[in-house]
Amino acid sequence: MEDQKVARCLDELRKIITTLALKNEEIQNFVYSLKQMLQNVEDNSTRVQGELEGEFQSLYSVLDQLKEGMLMKIKQDRASRIYELQNQLTACVKALESSEELLETANQTLTACETDGFSQAAKEIKDCVTMAPAFRLSLKAKVTDNMSHLMVDFTQERHLLQKLHFLPVPSTPEIMTSECLVADNCVSLVWKMPEEEHIGIQHYVLEHRKTNFPGPPRAKEEQPWMVVEGIKTTEYTLTCQRFDMKYMSFRVKACNKAVSGDFSEPITLETPAFWFRLDSGSSHQNLRVEETSAEWDALGGKVQDVKNREKEGKARGASPCNSPARSVQSPKRMSSSRGGRDRFTAESYTVLGDCLIDDGECYWEVRYDTDSKAFAVGVSYRSLGKFDQLGKTSSSWCLHVNNWLQVAFTAKHGNKARVLDVPLPSRIGIYCNYQEGILSFYNATNKQMLHTFRAKFTQPLLPAFMVWCGSFSVHPGLQVPSCVRSLQKRNSTTSSSTTSLT
Repeated sequence: MEDQKVARCLDELRKIITTLALKNEEIQNFVYSLKQMLQNVEDNSTRVQGELEGEFQSLYSVLDQLKEGMLMKIKQDRASRIYELQNQLTACVKALESSEELLETANQTLTACETDGFSQAAKEIKDCVTMAPAFRLSLKAKVTDNMSHLMVDFTQERHLLQKLHFLPVPSTPEIMTSECLVADNCVSLVWKMPEEEHIGIQHYVLEHRKTNFPGPPRAKEEQPWMVVEGIKTTEYTLTCQRFDMKYMSFRVKACNKAVSGDFSEPITLETPAFWFRLDSGSSHQNLRVEETSAEWDALGGKVQDVKNREKEGKARGASPCNSPARSVQSPKRMSSSRGGRDRFTAESYTVLGDCLIDDGECYWEVRYDTDSKAFAVGVSYRSLGKFDQLGKTSSSWCLHVNNWLQVAFTAKHGNKARVLDVPLPSRIGIYCNYQEGILSFYNATNKQMLHTFRAKFTQPLLPAFMVWCGSFSVHPGLQVPSCVRSLQKRNSTTSSSTTSLT
């Protein structure tokens, strides 16, 4: 009884300590964020001060250029007017001098009016007076002295400058979860701004990251935020995704010329897809296996064993935060060994996937080296024998490509084969509906159906692959394409070309 009380006290103490430790961690994170914000305030205030001075300096430069241009115009106009007026003044002075000379000559002639040469002198004076410059002068100034048309009025501009203010921080967008869509390995996002908040916004910044948690993003997520900048509209589609985790989190912010607003409340969308890796613990020793690729290796044997042991030792010694298992999407992922069974051997050049299929729909693709002497892709039960070849037992289904001696493309199951009269694709898509007992193969490029097996699966399935004198790479984390799902519905009632090999 006393021991039970002590155990309960220890449990309560552990809970309190755990709670306190978590609270301490939260406070430490908050302290770190406050320090970071203080530093950001210093840095950002210095930055915006410099940018403001730069903006005003550019405004001063524009005003100085405008002033220089206007002053030059005034100087040119003044020089032109002075030139014209001085020319007129000079002409008038010369005309006055000429007129005074004529008047003096005329007076002298009138004084000597009784002399014999008066008539001749009078005629000469008449002719000179008639041709005098004074009679050809315009007594109106060619230019005006009014310079008021070169004056400027900056009243309106002054009022505009007085109304200058800082650009407002853009409001926070809101992601419309109901309008977002995850399909065909794409994620389409839609967000909105408060009314009339599109004015002045130059672009949006979208951030996204993968996670295995359905709730709000956690402070210590393993995956970093991936950034998409320069989005001009309030919607965006991420294409060609491969989903190796269950969910994706998203947030978006608006930016104007000077500043960006706060990020929106993050949303988390489920990204259902079938993710697996190749199980190196099941592979034939003549296959050099990476996570999603395998290559025939004629040497194999002990060299491969040493590499696998080193790799497994590193995996066991890895810290939990760096372990690949942390990114696993499905709890059905198996350990590297097939329940204690040996790896495939003899002529069963096979490797299995490491994630079970026991419900729902799934889809993956595989690209193989077209120069491979032999290649097969399909599914099998975990109980497939280590000497068994894909398609030659009742526990495996596959498409088989044979480039040895003669080219053949066949569907195999239960040691029966059906020749497929279709071109060999370089990339094959595999669709499996476990409950319906459907296993279909497609040309992954044009989504042409190659063959469909119909069976009642009695055990969980594993992706299965075989290669001889060649290589292949697997593309997991793909969603069932819409066109494939439509073809499955359309062909659900057919029987002749899609029946199982029995």
